[in-house]
Amino acid sequence: MGRRRLSREFVIQFLYLTEMNEGEIQNQLQLFWENNPAAEDVQLFTEVILKDVFDHKEQIDVRLEKYSDNWTLSRMTVIDRNLLRMAASEILYSKTVPPKVAIDEAVEIAKRFGSEDSAHFINGILDRVLKEMNSDTPQASLN
Repeated sequence: MGRRRLSREFVIQFLYLTEMNEGEIQNQLQLFWENNPAAEDVQLFTEVILKDVFDHKEQIDVRLEKYSDNWTLSRMTVIDRNLLRMAASEILYSKTVPPKVAIDEAVEIAKRFGSEDSAHFINGILDRVLKEMNSDTPQASLN
């Protein structure tokens, strides 16, 4: 397994943990790393994604709700909801991860941790997020 994939799996595990437990995020993160030792670069990439998710959670959730036909985030499984948040944060805010890679990674992790329908569900919503983002990007002038 690649190091970035491992980081993304840690992101999902940590987001799941924070939804199930109250408490200060930094304290939970410190305890998480004590229980899940990882190389420094894996920890760093994990924490970059987590920072984007937590910093932009409201904006991410608004977009996800917009494209989750007949679903609210609260009705989704914890895994699906957090896979969507993770990938949407990479699509919208990462300068180092191509959006298609973020989607592919989320789909692959969904196959491992989600339900039978998770990969298709996640792919559909993230594709819509990407299309909206691309339509918001100004096109270069041909003049």
